[in-house]
Parts: sequence; structure tokens; C-alpha cells
Amino acid sequence: MTDTSGNSGSSGSSGHDAVARVWAAMYDLVLRQEDRRKEVAETLGMSFFRVKALRRLLAGPMSMRELTAELSTDKPYTTLMVDDLERRGYVTRSVSPDDRRSKIVTLTPAGTAAAEEAERILARPPRSLLALDPGDLAALDRIMALLLTPEEPARGR
Repeated sequence: MTDTSGNSGSSGSSGHDAVARVWAAMYDLVLRQEDRRKEVAETLGMSFFRVKALRRLLAGPMSMRELTAELSTDKPYTTLMVDDLERRGYVTRSVSPDDRRSKIVTLTPAGTAAAEEAERILARPPRSLLALDPGDLAALDRIMALLLTPEEPARGR
């Protein structure tokens, strides 16, 4: 039987150690070294969760129920958040033409601009990634392609 864990024989624990180190480094790079979430919140003057709602609405208007599901939160919190975004001029609420009991949340031009600014900040690569030499960047690009390919686990690579 083929071992698909990526470990071979007695080096199993060192394989797990390497996986843990790589994952910790990826986590640190994305979420700690250059905390884009904090930068977005500070730039836009609101919580990152509110920014997340604006970003979700870039795809188009949503009912309050759909937005609640998209954000994996509860109805009262969504209402509180949308109230705040509406006061700030980032969204409007209107009655759904299909169901008068349902409210539709739509970005205003200011909300669209804020969401797009957040997207620009979040898309900016970390300085350490920009500083890689071309060979290392190409190797990392190949590795990331392997990690993002859902077909089958990498074996013997």
C-alpha cells in the first residue's frame, strides 16, 4: 500500500514537524507580518467584519438573509451591521419586489469605492514576497500551484 501522507518510514515525525513549520510560516506571513485586515479596518475606519460585508456585496445586491448566510453570522448582528453601514452611506435597504417581507441590501457608490479600496489593500503582496529572487519566486509559484490543485495529493514530489 502506498503512503499518501507524504512521510516515509521513520522520518514520519520530522515530516509532521516540517508541515507544522511551513503552515506556521504561511500563517505568520499572511496574518501577522503585514496584517492587511488591520490596515483595511484603519484605512476605512470600520471593523474588518463590516468591510467583509461590503466586499460580499460587490457581487451584487443581497437579501438580508443571504448576507447573513454569506457572513456566517446571525440575523440580529447583520441588522446591527447593516444599520451602521446605512448610516455611513455605504449601503441602502429596500423592500424586495418578490417578497415584501424581505429587505435587499445594495452598495451605494461610496460603499462600492470602500469595498474596492479594501480589495486593493488585501491584494497587495507582502514585501517579503516581492523581495524574493526570481528563481525562488518561480519555485514558490510551482509549489503553490501543487497545493491549490484539488485533484489528488502530491506524492513523491
